[in-house]
Amino acid sequence: MEHGAEEILTHERVVLTRWRGDQLDELTLLVDGALERLKPFMPWARTHSREGIASYLAQADADWASGAAYNYAIREGAVDAPVLGSCSMMARIGEGGWEIGYWIHQGGGGRGLVTMAAAALTRQAFALPGTTRVEIHHDALNHASGAVPARLGFAEVERRADPEPGRETVVWRMECQAAADSSG
Repeated sequence: MEHGAEEILTHERVVLTRWRGDQLDELTLLVDGALERLKPFMPWARTHSREGIASYLAQADADWASGAAYNYAIREGAVDAPVLGSCSMMARIGEGGWEIGYWIHQGGGGRGLVTMAAAALTRQAFALPGTTRVEIHHDALNHASGAVPARLGFAEVERRADPEPGRETVVWRMECQAAADSSG
């Protein structure tokens, strides 16, 4: 795509590399090792399978080509470092908006890598033409996920009932001007 996202993003110690269809084994092993951490907050993890990962990677390629989403592996320090997690920018919140999502294997947690990944995605989103806002949505019970947008200067704008009974989704937003103000 002519005005699409960069295939490699960096911020401090984190390196994000585009997920590709030939990374089935790598992503399957990563998810297998993170399932217990993911299941409480990621509904897709409850039905995880190798076939599901293959489908995700095929959809990631199609989404990249269309500009509907940009999906990245999270690595620390180098493009060939082991994959520690996954993150995405998704054009599913309306015109001018990007939603960021992320997760990390317990082996990568507690070192600020997700915050760095979200910072890199936020910067990339605002570099794309027409972007006016970036949002992060997370389960209200996932306090670690909620700490990321707070650290980056996003404002909590909404809490809404989740489709799963008894759960709540927290929505954080950064507007275009706020991003310019925080980068300077």
